[in-house]
Amino acid sequence: MYLSRVQIDDHNQFVMRELNHLGAYHNWVEQSFPDEIANSVRLRHLWRIDTLNHKKYLLLLSQNRPDLDKLEQLGVAGTAQTKSYDEFLEKIEQGKKYRFRLTGNPTHKDSKTGRIMPHITVGAQRKWFERKAELSGFKILNFDVVSRNWLRLKKKKSRLELSSVTFEGILEVEDLEQFKQALVKGIGREKAYGMGLLTVIPIEK
Repeated sequence: MYLSRVQIDDHNQFVMRELNHLGAYHNWVEQSFPDEIANSVRLRHLWRIDTLNHKKYLLLLSQNRPDLDKLEQLGVAGTAQTKSYDEFLEKIEQGKKYRFRLTGNPTHKDSKTGRIMPHITVGAQRKWFERKAELSGFKILNFDVVSRNWLRLKKKKSRLELSSVTFEGILEVEDLEQFKQALVKGIGREKAYGMGLLTVIPIEK
């Protein structure tokens, strides 16, 4: 697997007109794998939008290596980079603590209608994440909700808004295999639209 990133050219008016909803980001990601398109292979690519030092980045986790030229089409020239993620996965240890970041789409099934509905309050969003942690092989030691947004998504003739919530904090690995699956497969719904990518950084002793 590969972890890649590129700085988004958000000072370019043309680029920002193109990236005016989550579906546009999804298309950008998909177009960065021309070999998969040529072979009619649709693999899941986890991604999210991050801000670091006042710059926006597209962060991408994929089974195959992306075409960096394609990845830079809506990014800042010279900023696309990729590295092996498998080497990082091999170094993860049970019982070890990590700083984490996750942008997710907290939802629940309405008991009356059966519809999937977004969690609205911070308290419900926090409980959603705590439940997901139990199923994903890690224990949360502490965490905060650092951002909450409604993001536009165009699907054919419909226009939707998805709830996007970013969590940050410290976790401890309890079940190594479950945890690795959460890292490579993501957490929660709407993974095609920038949700679910969990990233971690080891806490140095």
